[in-house]
Amino acid sequence: MLSFLLQEVREQLCGGRVEKIYQPAKDEIIFVIRREGETFRLLINAGSACPRLGITEIKSENPAKAPMFCMLLRKHFQGARFSSVEQIGFDRIARLRFEGTDEMGFMAEKNLIVEIMGKYANIIVTDGSDKILSLLRQVDFSQNLSRQLFAGMRYIPPLQKDRINPLEVDRETFSALTAACDPQRPAQRFIMTTFAGISPLVAREIAYRCAGAADATMEACAEKLAETFCTVMECIRRGDGKPVLAKDEKGDPVEYSFLSLTQYGGDVRLHICKSFGELLDRFYSEKSKNEKLRQRASDLLRIVSQAAARIAKKIALQTEELERVQEGEKFRLFGDLITANIYRMQRGASRVCLENYLDGTMVEIPLDSRLTPAQNAQKYYKKYAKSKSAGTHLTEQLKAARSEQVYIQSVQDALSRAETEKELEEIRRELYHSGYASKMKHYTEKKQSTPSYIRFKTSGGYSVLCGKNNTANDFLTFHHAQKGDWWFHAKNMPGSHVILECTGMPEPPAQDFTEAAVIAAVYSKAGEGAMVQVDYTPVRQVKKPAGARPGFVIYHTNWSASVVADRALAQSLRL
Repeated sequence: MLSFLLQEVREQLCGGRVEKIYQPAKDEIIFVIRREGETFRLLINAGSACPRLGITEIKSENPAKAPMFCMLLRKHFQGARFSSVEQIGFDRIARLRFEGTDEMGFMAEKNLIVEIMGKYANIIVTDGSDKILSLLRQVDFSQNLSRQLFAGMRYIPPLQKDRINPLEVDRETFSALTAACDPQRPAQRFIMTTFAGISPLVAREIAYRCAGAADATMEACAEKLAETFCTVMECIRRGDGKPVLAKDEKGDPVEYSFLSLTQYGGDVRLHICKSFGELLDRFYSEKSKNEKLRQRASDLLRIVSQAAARIAKKIALQTEELERVQEGEKFRLFGDLITANIYRMQRGASRVCLENYLDGTMVEIPLDSRLTPAQNAQKYYKKYAKSKSAGTHLTEQLKAARSEQVYIQSVQDALSRAETEKELEEIRRELYHSGYASKMKHYTEKKQSTPSYIRFKTSGGYSVLCGKNNTANDFLTFHHAQKGDWWFHAKNMPGSHVILECTGMPEPPAQDFTEAAVIAAVYSKAGEGAMVQVDYTPVRQVKKPAGARPGFVIYHTNWSASVVADRALAQSLRL
């Protein structure tokens, strides 16, 4: 990947001049380079989460005061000409060469060496003789015994650990290496441990293309492994790669590559980007966006998960208690049998065996020897009355707990689909007013705006609105929708309220009803491609009971449609 990115940088930036240098984050640098009347932004990220190098279109907010490392970069590179870029040893290391003036005004070469190696990533400034002038992170003996990095030292690349540069291997050499390998060894492990610069993704792809399985053995890949490996290496030599972004069924980025990925089958969708810079922009911006949302929603996830666990435990205990309480009928039978046979019983007995007049079987009844037979009968009647009362209360409590569980599941479903800070704030406000988030520290309620919902347009031209959370669901159903509109919701599962707007218009065709039902299925807890039963009814039939939780409604007249949760269809209708 780095070789393709550097090829792009070489073609577009070589010969340009550095106009500005920014450091928007602790481990992120942006060089603004002007070349032939165009301005480019070269992004260098040496963080452990999103390490990368490439041309970017993303504009980050810069701090009011430049950090010290940014000031050092400006000292060495501001106004310099970007002369060349190269990859060191087919590793994740790039050397960017600049020509500028030194402190005395003489022309001098300065290098920017970027090591993009996860938690070991670094940005190093050297002179023409590779003497280190400055660096983002110093590496001392406590961090690495074999390789230290300090200003004043000579820069030495990290060791390759005896791995072979794959671009220097021909088919005969490769065949000789495979002949000495264990036939049962996974092919991807052989490729990764033998050759430098090949990622697990590419190694799996090569194995999959050979044997139809990413974990195929050397024996299974024997016939095609050399040919496939050499074809991929030739693609890199010629620079024929394509910027491929792989997304899952939810549209979240999962992988990026210079190869068309076949190992995932139909589980992911592949998108070809215009450039490798755009590829990394899309992958890391969406990844960082999702990560930031997860971080900002951490308090909500904690509150909801704790509530869900508490309710599940409560329901289990109440169900167990209710099963014990239902044994109360036995106490009534004991009391009836004692009363019917009281003339035959004597005081002081610890148990008695009596005939059950219902089925003729003999029943052994424990007695309190200190009580009379009549008192023992009354004792069992009291136990029966107590268990009956407890059963009534437990049934009501169990019903309330299950209703609360359904509500929490609806909040969890809304959180799983939240895409913006506004949606998180709406869920946070909802939980606060519902009593779950009362212990949130420093919570300040913001001014409420129109809740978040999504707009769609059916093939027949009808508008469809879909709520993103319980607050939006209530708003659409009871404030926005008109009596002549249609209401859709996935049956017996958490999901969005969907409104098909058609008041004052001809009744929509069946296809439009189906598309609205598909939208309701997609924006529910059902998985991608699942068959979902969707209830639909005129909005006027939907009611909200007094005191009901957000998002909870009732209806008594409805139709149902079974549809497939087709996310691709829903996305094609989205405005």
